[in-house]
Amino acid sequence: MMNDLNYDVVVVGAGPAGSVTAKYAVKNGASVIMLEKRQEIGSPVRCGEGLSLEGRLDEIDIKIDRRAIVRQIDGARLFSPKGYVLKVGKEMAGNECGANIDRDVFDKGLAEDAGDAGVDIMVKTMATDLIRRNGKIAGVTVKHMGETFNINAKVVVAADGFESKIGRMAGIKTALKPTDINTCFQYFMVGVEERPAYNDFYIGSIAPGGYVWVFPKQGDCANVGIGVNLASLNKIDDVGMAKKYLDKFIANHPELNCGKPIKEIAGAISCSLPLDQTVDDNILLVGDAARFIDPLTGGGIVNGILAGKIAGEVLSEAVQKNDLSKNFLMKYDKGWRQEFESKMLRNWFAKEKLITLKDEVFDNVLEALQGMDIEHVTTLNILRAVQSKYPDLVAEFEDML
Repeated sequence: MMNDLNYDVVVVGAGPAGSVTAKYAVKNGASVIMLEKRQEIGSPVRCGEGLSLEGRLDEIDIKIDRRAIVRQIDGARLFSPKGYVLKVGKEMAGNECGANIDRDVFDKGLAEDAGDAGVDIMVKTMATDLIRRNGKIAGVTVKHMGETFNINAKVVVAADGFESKIGRMAGIKTALKPTDINTCFQYFMVGVEERPAYNDFYIGSIAPGGYVWVFPKQGDCANVGIGVNLASLNKIDDVGMAKKYLDKFIANHPELNCGKPIKEIAGAISCSLPLDQTVDDNILLVGDAARFIDPLTGGGIVNGILAGKIAGEVLSEAVQKNDLSKNFLMKYDKGWRQEFESKMLRNWFAKEKLITLKDEVFDNVLEALQGMDIEHVTTLNILRAVQSKYPDLVAEFEDML
């Protein structure tokens, strides 16, 4: 029979944000345990698996396991409904370009780093409830291998993904409106025509309120997926509808319909602003649980890792000072907001605009940008290029571009 355990910090969820939070907390002196409800860290994957290899991750000493890199990527291509293409170099393509990775290997690598730093890890361990003493959160009740016991902790980290049961249990408002939820479906396909080293995005009514992505991997393999805005669907069976849209897209693209799906994944992701509240007394939310997924691109790995480092450092300081109050933990909240909140706000406004646009508008904008060197273009030059052909669009897009 398992005895109760005692730690300074318990991290619920062993994704990238959870692993990095745990690593930096333990490196700075806290005792930390990280829990994963599944039997294996990194699986199953809910991700297109694109990731920038340059810039921010190097700055915070995150070493990517080279075994996780499946294919180097040169940039992104955006396709309008009529087939106009905007090509963007990886320097400007955001945090989802640079390489296509194997998330199983990537996530395991980050967890190994956390373990090497001194974090204790338990898999196949589900947090079923929060422990409260004297009105304050004091750890989690867990179920592991059929046994139920407590893990007492000074602070709980909710790194348990989009649904974040821990966040809800703590009383933090995590509800989302339909326009802030995308339902997603993805195939891993083999036998497709080999593609250039670009991550491709297709926009318009083929994916209402979202987009289709094709991320090439090794040889004739690719991740082919779709995200559809929940508010754009009229059917209750949103995952089934997303699959139907994706199947129709693949059927109309001979370079893809020659292939075969050997894996499929489905789920929902947020396309919202971050939570208004990411800390309270003795609890902190990171990663998807805090809504750190970029509302425009759907990528959340880099934001989760950046916030995880801040969280880990603040947690270790809080433990040393024996102050796990909301007031002290607000150092984390302020830190991640300074890091990337403004970009998320800008991309959320862009997403809100994009889900209202018709195919004709997408075609007109991308047509106006044909021939531009986007790697060196400025926002002003983009607006001037669109204005030269479609002056009425500039007023509509100025705040977005």
